[in-house]
Amino acid sequence: MKKTYRVENLCCANCAAKIERAINKLDAVSQATLNFMTLRLTVESETENWDGMMQEIQKAFSKVEPKSKVIVK
Repeated sequence: MKKTYRVENLCCANCAAKIERAINKLDAVSQATLNFMTLRLTVESETENWDGMMQEIQKAFSKVEPKSKVIVK
């Protein structure tokens, strides 16, 4: 399943690249793309536990860019 999320407070493309690499290392993630220009995160995963995976993704954001966050609707 593929889901797209909006991202807030991302300061630069370099930080976006670091976060994207960190998210792609997560076990539950098949593929992740973080577009700095559109501030969109696309995540592809077969996991049943999206809430748990999103917590891990938010941790990856916090490590690189503490003020940034993923908006989950």
